[in-house]
Amino acid sequence: MALRKFVRPEPGRVPAAVLAVLVHLVFFAFLIFGLNWKTESPEGMMVDLWSSLPPAPAPVARAAPPPPPKPVEPAPEVKPPETKPVPKPETPPLPKPDIAIKEKTEKPKPEKKPVENKRQLEKERKEKERKEKELQEKKEQEQREKEREEKAEKERKEKERREEEQREKERKEKEQKEQKEQKEQKEKERKEKAEKERKEKERREEERREKERKEKEQKEKERKEKAEKERKEKEQQARVAAEVEQLRREQEERDRLQAEAAAQARLAKEIDEYKARILAKIRRNIVMPLDLPGNPVVEFDVTVLPGGDILDVRLRKSSGFAAFDSAVERAIALSRPLPLPPDPALFPKFRNLSVKVHYLE
Repeated sequence: MALRKFVRPEPGRVPAAVLAVLVHLVFFAFLIFGLNWKTESPEGMMVDLWSSLPPAPAPVARAAPPPPPKPVEPAPEVKPPETKPVPKPETPPLPKPDIAIKEKTEKPKPEKKPVENKRQLEKERKEKERKEKELQEKKEQEQREKEREEKAEKERKEKERREEEQREKERKEKEQKEQKEQKEQKEKERKEKAEKERKEKERREEERREKERKEKEQKEKERKEKAEKERKEKEQQARVAAEVEQLRREQEERDRLQAEAAAQARLAKEIDEYKARILAKIRRNIVMPLDLPGNPVVEFDVTVLPGGDILDVRLRKSSGFAAFDSAVERAIALSRPLPLPPDPALFPKFRNLSVKVHYLE
């Protein structure tokens, strides 16, 4: 398979094509706007017709009038090349010259002499040249006046255009400045409004927080006061209850002590009564020895069983007289059963009984 050769484009073809198109456009623009296409109507001409022509004078070389200056037009702005057909300049139809033909019907004059004819023709030629020169000078003066007026008009229009542009520029600058000032004023007002709204919002928020704080403090104060009041009431009630309880307990304690004292007194009285009975029974069973000096005393520890029976008798303190000690010991043994109170709770008071007997009573 044959490989196709890659043909690289020649460098500079595209810029050359663009340059050629631009040159053609500039040339067409010069043809359109550079040539002065006159559309003015030609002036009328006066033609004298003679019945007999004079001899032709020698031709006088005249300087051709200078062409009128072309108006200076602004250079056309060169735009990117566009493929548009170039219109052909249309040549306006030349108007037919208005030739006023005046025929002079003069009577035949008598023929003059050649010298007079020559002088007359020279004079007429000079007069004609003078008139033509004056006419040419007048036309040139009018052309210069027209050009001056056109130049002055163009300068006036250019000045007015520049002034208008300056006024338009100043107006636009003024409008931009006013718009900028209005924008800045609006921005300032917006910022002031936003700042005012922010401060107002902060103030309302601060007032709300302050109100909430005061309400919270008031509620907390009321709660504390209520709790303090309830605490004081509870403390008062507890204190009163404690005082009442203390008084009740004290009263109960007093009642108990009084009852115990009464019971103790009653029990002591009963114990003493039964001890006295036991001692009396023992004394009734003693055979006293005679003629003992003084009032000797003997003590015995007696272990008593429930029911009044005697378990054991021990001498604690002797009287110093064996006969008296033996007599008392025998009396204790003979006194069984000992008289005991009917309440079993009092038996412990009589379990270990101490018996003290005096010789003289």
